[in-house]
Amino acid sequence: MAYFSSVPVFITLFLLNNAVSGATCGIKACPVTKLNMINVHLVPHSHDDVGWLKTVDQYYYGSQNKIQHAGVQYILDTVVEELLKDSKRRFIQVETFFFSKWYAEQNATVQRAVQKLVAEGRLEFAGGAWSMNDEATVHYQSVIDQFNLGLKYLNDIFGDCGRPTIGWQIDPFGHSREMASIFAQMGYNGEFFARMDYVDKKKRLEDQGMEMIWQSSESLKDSHIFTGMLYNHYSAPPGFCFDINCHDAPIIDGESYDNNVDQRVNDFIDYVKTMSKSFRSTHIMVPMGDDFQYEEAAVNYKNMDKLIKYVNDRQSKGSQVNVFYSTPSCYLHELHQLQQTWPNKTEDFFPYSSDSHSYWTGYFTSRPTQKRFHRDGNHFFQTVKQLSVLANLTSTRHSEDLESLSQAMGIMQHHDAVTGTEKQAVARDYDRMLFKAIVDAENNARDALRSLTNLTSGEFESCLELNISVCSFTQNSANNVVVTLVNLLAHTSTQYVRIPVKSDNYIVTDEKGREIPSEVVPVPWQVLAMEHRSNDTQHELVFEATVEKIANFLIRVLPSPKSNVQNLIHFPTEKALDESDELTVENSLVKLTFNTTTGGLKTIEMNGLTETIDQSFGVYKGFRGNNGEAKNRSSGAYVFRPDGGFEKLNNKVGISFYNGTRVKEVHQHVNEWISQVIRVYQGDNRVEFEWLVGPIPTEDEVGKEIVIRFSSNISSKGIFYTDSNGREMLERERNQRDTFNPDMSEAISGNYYPVTGQISLQDDEVRITLLNDRAQGGTSLKDGELELMLHRRLLNDDAFGVGEALNETQYGTGLIARGKVSLIIDEASKKPNHAERLVQHEIDQPFWKFFSKSNRVPSVNKNMIPDFTDFPPLVELLSFEQHSEDHILIRVENFNTNGNVVSFNIYPLFSSLSGYKIWETTLDGNMKLGDMKRYKFNQDGIGSIPSSVEYFYAPHNPMSSDYTMDASEFVVTLVPMQIRTFIIQQKNIVY
Repeated sequence: MAYFSSVPVFITLFLLNNAVSGATCGIKACPVTKLNMINVHLVPHSHDDVGWLKTVDQYYYGSQNKIQHAGVQYILDTVVEELLKDSKRRFIQVETFFFSKWYAEQNATVQRAVQKLVAEGRLEFAGGAWSMNDEATVHYQSVIDQFNLGLKYLNDIFGDCGRPTIGWQIDPFGHSREMASIFAQMGYNGEFFARMDYVDKKKRLEDQGMEMIWQSSESLKDSHIFTGMLYNHYSAPPGFCFDINCHDAPIIDGESYDNNVDQRVNDFIDYVKTMSKSFRSTHIMVPMGDDFQYEEAAVNYKNMDKLIKYVNDRQSKGSQVNVFYSTPSCYLHELHQLQQTWPNKTEDFFPYSSDSHSYWTGYFTSRPTQKRFHRDGNHFFQTVKQLSVLANLTSTRHSEDLESLSQAMGIMQHHDAVTGTEKQAVARDYDRMLFKAIVDAENNARDALRSLTNLTSGEFESCLELNISVCSFTQNSANNVVVTLVNLLAHTSTQYVRIPVKSDNYIVTDEKGREIPSEVVPVPWQVLAMEHRSNDTQHELVFEATVEKIANFLIRVLPSPKSNVQNLIHFPTEKALDESDELTVENSLVKLTFNTTTGGLKTIEMNGLTETIDQSFGVYKGFRGNNGEAKNRSSGAYVFRPDGGFEKLNNKVGISFYNGTRVKEVHQHVNEWISQVIRVYQGDNRVEFEWLVGPIPTEDEVGKEIVIRFSSNISSKGIFYTDSNGREMLERERNQRDTFNPDMSEAISGNYYPVTGQISLQDDEVRITLLNDRAQGGTSLKDGELELMLHRRLLNDDAFGVGEALNETQYGTGLIARGKVSLIIDEASKKPNHAERLVQHEIDQPFWKFFSKSNRVPSVNKNMIPDFTDFPPLVELLSFEQHSEDHILIRVENFNTNGNVVSFNIYPLFSSLSGYKIWETTLDGNMKLGDMKRYKFNQDGIGSIPSSVEYFYAPHNPMSSDYTMDASEFVVTLVPMQIRTFIIQQKNIVY
């Protein structure tokens, strides 16, 4: 294939005769449609996974084609060439990462041609984020960030014409309500996708419900957004795939014996007429593309040109089918003009089932360590962004290092990355990419902290193995070690800090020389037994820290013993004890009772409530199919299909009790590959369960999925609640869906939902909530019962494309995963209260720890720290980052769902940042909120239809102020769950 070999010459000749003129993008570039006809919008596109079966670079460069034939650079080469040949042709580009990589390699002539295509609406961006993100396992903060990254790039290169107005989420395996809300808050007109429960889709096809108005938030007004389901996945109509990777017949015209025009036109018109019966309007959208298509775009366009010509020629013979090149934004514009009504949607599209035995709920948990690493990457990313602003790091190197981490995190949001549905080799490449970006960005953190503290030569190292209680910085000695803690939250926070240390006597002091109470607790022996773990540090130093934004603490080894040794009690399960024998573990807020015979938890007292809690671990054995048929489907990277029900693991567990003053811990040994620490901290109103699972045994040649289950006496009546991407909670009802009757042939997996931040259930009096530290699948299969899937090791592929079993190994054995689940019991409330949301924020973004050597406690240059004291308790700092050299982006969030409207004055913060101007933007940060104007559609049952088309505008008067104005012009008001985004332009000052 001679990819793009003559294109520079072609483009040069083209530009000589076609100067880049004023922008005619958007609806001005839309094709003319015809009344009283079925208008068929052909949308050429290529779905280009940012890693899946091949790595990101292998997909881009077209290497390793024996795995999958795909080369994105050639797609863009040939598409641009073909678009330039005919002004009627269109193409939509979705993944900004691939486009940015390709565009940077082009010469000025090609770039100018691309700018012309975008300005004329012939090349249109849809989606526009760095990657097409997953919607089940991502956190809303990371989604917003990667849209900010992609949309900022497009705006910088192409201006307004580069900004998408359509969400194009065609491949994620189910769709979240929060994702729809994010699109609405960014000002998008609508979104389209291609996966929906097969029963739901069948019903919608019959009822003309494929397109709807989605109410994407219970709390935010004007959150409705048009949402459309594609008819035939995201593929071309059957028989009409003209790509080189397909085997469908081309359109053969002319004097050929094989002329097939009439037959091809008949087939297409029949398809269109059948399709149109499932849609309400006279417009239908037909995607023309699929995975990694258009490597030789001339083949695609030549045949589509013929298809359009010959189908439209039939109009002279009475046909009412009108076909033309189009885009999703042009299609939606036509629907908006029709002034008709559409069905309403209030919940989400989880779980996704593609047939009666294939619930795609396994990926909610697949690759649990990578899901945790993804969360750690976001945590560090937010840390470095905040520190970079505080220290005014705007050099080229600093910007490039931060940009690399931003891009790595954008790639990790991809629907075959954070999901864990990629091949093992690709998973390792994702980890490599993110690890390298974190290490490079550590330079920014180090430079910032050397400026923000008077420890100008401090190492400020991060420890990325704290999850297994390892830190190279304290491995040999923790004497004269400074721990610098960074608090990402807006408000002063008090949290417990754990540092891996040797078994010495320590004293911890703060910046004022005051001793901070601390104690040393042992690392569980099951962690120490990991073959790959260095056992120099077998204990952890625990102390409570209060941090405004940055605080330093000094650890020293005492020369003489200190009365800080824990009381240790063992309760071997072999010992015969009376059933009434109990162990009580309590602090000032929480009381736990254990049965010392079984080693299990019995009751929890918290917030004035006492609840019986039976906590256990169990296994689902994976179904072992032998082919891709639905009835023989195996559990795999995507699908959770257990062969039988929950099997409890070990009715008796060994326990040891560590009775500290600041922390009390019960260490449980369940079996050879599962153990747990249950702990309560003094003054902390929750119970922490730190689990360790693996290597999951496979000697019996059976794959296994491991869950943690909490059983109570709460009468939940089949109802439970899960979060949507870490934001609003949705009500779930066992075996039910909101708009259709599901096929519950797989009743266990069919009741699993994504849990990004929390899952809860309640009755009229008591609510129990579990908060996790990474995305997991969760459910309530019985009243009063909650479970989360922790780990999966499977021996068969589920035949949905990845082509290998989800059998993760490390160091020559099965993967070991370690994580935390926090439990809160409180009074009944369908929505999380302030305390729950605050705990969730602290779990997502606890203090980041940096380590340095020093014999003194360094001070913090507090004059460089902005003033956040005016933020109300319910308002959190979601984003604080450098948007450009002298522009700072700030997002604030009212994270409460039950409270009232809150207001505060942002002027003190504006002033402390040397603000010159401040203006409000859409959620992504790249369009002034006052410029937002998105389509408003009519829902069924509204009564009379407005006489003219309507739009959504800014939900409030957008802020636009400068330093000359009175402070009263800087008041920020937030309704519950609202996020507002601001850009502060700084004065030209010298730091």
